[in-house]
This record gives sequence, C-alpha cells and structure tokens, in this order.
Amino acid sequence: MVSPSPLDPTRSPAAFYGAELRRLREKAGLSQQELADLVFISGTYVSQLEKAVRRPQEDLSRQLDVVLSADGHLERLHSLVRAVRSRQFADYFVEAAEHEQQAKTILEYAPLVVPGLLQTRRYAEAIILAANPLLDEEELEERLTGRMERQALIGDPTRLLFWAVLDEAVLRRVVGSREIMAEQLRRIAELVTKRQIVVQVVEFEAGAHALLEGMISLMTFEDAPPLAYMESVNVGHLVDETALVEKCRLAYDFVRTVALPQEESLGRIMKAVEEHEHASHPR
Repeated sequence: MVSPSPLDPTRSPAAFYGAELRRLREKAGLSQQELADLVFISGTYVSQLEKAVRRPQEDLSRQLDVVLSADGHLERLHSLVRAVRSRQFADYFVEAAEHEQQAKTILEYAPLVVPGLLQTRRYAEAIILAANPLLDEEELEERLTGRMERQALIGDPTRLLFWAVLDEAVLRRVVGSREIMAEQLRRIAELVTKRQIVVQVVEFEAGAHALLEGMISLMTFEDAPPLAYMESVNVGHLVDETALVEKCRLAYDFVRTVALPQEESLGRIMKAVEEHEHASHPR
C-alpha cells in the first residue's frame, strides 16, 4: 500500500480535490490500493491524486463517486479544478497541460522560445505580456502561477524525463531584456548540470531540418498511448493517431542527429549567457 501524506486543502482546487478523495476513501474504510482495484487504476495513481500531483479526470471522478457513494461530489470538484486551469492557461492548452502532468517522458523541440516547463518567472511574464499586452494584473498572476506550478515536474528525473532541443534562435532572441535572458539561460544550464533534464542546441549552421516549421512536444505515459502536441499563434493541437505520432517522433529523432551533443550544447548556452551579460553591461 502507498502511504498517504498530509495535504493542505487550501493550496489549490486540485489540493482540495485530493483532500476530499482521501477523506471519502478513509470514510469508506479503503486503502489506496483497494480503491484503485475498484476503478482499475494503480495505487500509486490514487496516491498522486490525493497529493495533487496528478490532475483528476472527468470519467475517473465519475467512477470514484460511484464506488465511494459520493453523490457526484468528486465530479463537481473536477469541474472546479478544470475551471481554474482554464483561467491559468489558454483554452487550447488546458488539455495538453493536464496530459503533461501525467507524462513519463516529454520530448520537446523549441524553435523560438524557451519551453514553458523551463521558463523563469520574469521570462514567462515577458512572453505572456507580449502576447496579451492588455492583461490585467490578476489574470497575469494566474497565468504566471499556472506556468510556475507546471514546473513541479522538473527536478525529479525519476518522475519525468524531459528532453529539449532548442534552436539557436531561442538563445539569441532577447525576451524581456538581456538580463532576463542571462538569468533564463543560466537556469537551463543549472538544470542540465544537475542532470535533471537533457538539452541539445541546433545551431543555425545545421541548416534545414525535419522540424524547422514549428514546435512539437511528444509525451509518453505509463498506462496510455503516446501523444504529440503542436502549437502556433492562438492554436494548439493534440495528436493521438498512432501512425502520425510515430512520424512526429521520427522527425524529432532526425533533429537530434543534427543538434550538438549535450556537453557542447551546454557550452553554447553558457556562451550565450556571456553574450547577453556583456551586451547588458558593456565596458
């Protein structure tokens, strides 16, 4: 049995959902594994729901309501969680964000900006405001909170393998300021040095490659088929067709072959840090 741990239910709607799931489970006299067996999931999955590590799904919430005699309570809480997520993320990204929390591996190609899972707060703020210059402070804070909370995935490679291929344009484009760029790239270098993520850089000299036309994020899961997520201006698209996902994965593998190895990529990132710092503090 996976041991439960305390959770502050006021932290977020997802935390409240987890606390309520635990309360209902214990009221029913069930262990996490016993409840998991009733709805055909793993005991670890129940533990992750109770800790708000994984986001609740509508169908599962409905099943849990039935076995726990909760009269639709968890399904209603799921709707609340999703409503909050909708305020934190653009409509087209909400579903992808939920899948991201469940992923075992994420392989991402970034042609223009640092992936959201790696962004510093100041870099993220500059990106969000560039796309939404009239955003009020409350909504900006919600967007930033959502982006920062996503990053709980990073830092535990036993939970998630995150592999990013960054185009050289990501290192060179000044987002916010030179100071913000130096801070952002140092953050990426720190994660690489601590062996928490894998990063490669595709230099301009590599020329044309298989993903030149846009970003892609490939996700795999313990108990579900892989997905691909692609995004352009105000549009995001999840792909679950196996043959197409396999083509996307092959394109990603082709890009990795023209990217610098990780050690050389780290050196290229640190060189970009020096360039930004020198430009922001010229002698």
